Amino acid sequence: MVGYAFMGAAHSQAWRTAPHAFDLPLRPVLAALCGRDRAAAEAAAQRYGFGGVETDWRALLDRDDVQLIDVCTPGDSHAEISVAALEAGKHVLCEKPLANTVPEAEAMAAAAARAQARGVRSMVGFNYRRVPALALARDLIASGRVGEIRHVRASYLQDWLADPAFPLTWRLQKEHAGSGALGDLGAHVVDLAQYLTGQLISGVSGVTATFVPERPIPGGGGRSGPVTVDDAVAFTARLESGALATFEATRFASGRKNALRIEVYGARGSLAFDLERLNELEFCDNTDSAGSTGQATAGFRRILVTEPGHPYLSAWWPPGHVLGWEHTFVNQARDLLTDIAADSDTEPSFADGLQVQRVMAAVQHSAAHASAWTRI
Repeated sequence: MVGYAFMGAAHSQAWRTAPHAFDLPLRPVLAALCGRDRAAAEAAAQRYGFGGVETDWRALLDRDDVQLIDVCTPGDSHAEISVAALEAGKHVLCEKPLANTVPEAEAMAAAAARAQARGVRSMVGFNYRRVPALALARDLIASGRVGEIRHVRASYLQDWLADPAFPLTWRLQKEHAGSGALGDLGAHVVDLAQYLTGQLISGVSGVTATFVPERPIPGGGGRSGPVTVDDAVAFTARLESGALATFEATRFASGRKNALRIEVYGARGSLAFDLERLNELEFCDNTDSAGSTGQATAGFRRILVTEPGHPYLSAWWPPGHVLGWEHTFVNQARDLLTDIAADSDTEPSFADGLQVQRVMAAVQHSAAHASAWTRI
């Protein structure tokens, strides 16, 4: 694993837990953790359960005991590490967004395609696909339960930047993060909209805003530095079918901690999901409301997604015993290891990550050109 901060902690817990929850065809061994600061990396390796430490990720490419490299670094290093790892014959899991730019993502997707021909697999870490309720929503839509898709609404709201005294970090610098709320949060809902509906986004019109243009530099003696990414973004879109979609992402929504919500409206019914109630799926079946009796009881009903027959749940707890955010990463590890063992295609692939990157680039282009309609 390269990188050991927030995502490194989540991923390492998943690697430790997956073989205890699932009957896996491969068993992960935490061979090495890589970080530039040896002392900090050694402390993280001991805490997370890794067997050793490297301070240069290139050293991992030459190790025979490393077959998979998990990239948990800022976006500016995703392409270099992932492409080199794939060319060295290592499977790769790379955190989202796939890269900082479309050309970087294109190079990564091309490297993944070449590697796939040699049996080397890659996956981008859109972990919310592994929420059982969202996997169930995908199944319901694919089976026709909501009918022809007409409208999608998606938002991802957080508030951790609302305080202007919050320090300048790499997530607020374009050269490291690529974008702000758009890539950090918007990437998730863009991927989910396409994953749930089975359709790509064909065009967008967007706006962005940076509310606090400068922030204190950590250890900078009172100096400030420029914020070079967006604080919030909103955009409209069309799916391939012509269905309408709206998206919103912000890190300035006071009181919203991790509020991801997505709604899909179709000719036969509707689905709604809220991450802060991640074991539940709201489902409205229009065909239940025919006649006066049906109209009296029409509307959304709650599905508690904890039954053994629901996606991923057979490996976990008895019905009604809910899962948490961290389980999405465990389910993700399970899927990747299963696909590697079966020599089958992984999802979401680097090609899926490239598609999300293209949508985000189109939003940025639109926002820079008076919200002009921009095709993907």
